[in-house]
Amino acid sequence: MNHFTSQFNFEHKVIWVTGAGRGIGLAIAQTFTQLGATVVGFDCQFGDQDYPFICHDVDLSQHAETQRVCQQVLVTHPVVDVLVNSAGVLRLGKLADLSITQWQRCFDVNVSSVFYLTQALIPVFKRQSHGVIVNIASNAARLPRMNMGAYCASKAALQSLSHCLALELAEFGVRCNLVSPGSTNTQMLQELLGDDIDGNNIIAGSLALFKNGIPLGKLASAQDIANSVVFLASDLASHISLQNLVVDGGATLSA
Repeated sequence: MNHFTSQFNFEHKVIWVTGAGRGIGLAIAQTFTQLGATVVGFDCQFGDQDYPFICHDVDLSQHAETQRVCQQVLVTHPVVDVLVNSAGVLRLGKLADLSITQWQRCFDVNVSSVFYLTQALIPVFKRQSHGVIVNIASNAARLPRMNMGAYCASKAALQSLSHCLALELAEFGVRCNLVSPGSTNTQMLQELLGDDIDGNNIIAGSLALFKNGIPLGKLASAQDIANSVVFLASDLASHISLQNLVVDGGATLSA
């Protein structure tokens, strides 16, 4: 095993991944499993397929439920080497028309769940004096989108939360970074695209919707995002913290 290969060896590592039931979270959990890690996946709903990692059904937007599941898992896996907060929801609508329930759901899942879970693990990270946190945000935190006000605001809040968390935990040897995908070919995006199954309109961009196109001319795959997470979790990124790795094919341009 050469030096670079060894940096992506996660044997004997315990990695928690939220939103592991599908999409980006599933790709992340599967990739770490393939790299030798013991992966604990969390989601409010797992499908009927066989998952190659430990699965826990939990609504992480509920504080008490999150605390209960964390304590349960820590009994059998008291060390957490990497935490990946990937769970997220999208609620569409103009801000003038958006319901309080839609607005709150975006913040409950995209921001509060990260706070609840991370806060529960802070004593663990401090005690073991190491750890990595990677939060999945979005390039929508940097670029306003029509009909996506709640989602954009929640991802911007997650970005700021992550930076503050990284600052507070740095003295304990814990790194915290973000991966911010652009349009990624997942079930969530397919539900949004409707008839445009190839995402050609997103790739081309739309001035009417104030959406930049994608210079690389393609949607990201869930694996593209998982690869970026693995890098930030690896020892190759041992001196990287408080950073936001945007993985969007150049869609943010110079923003």
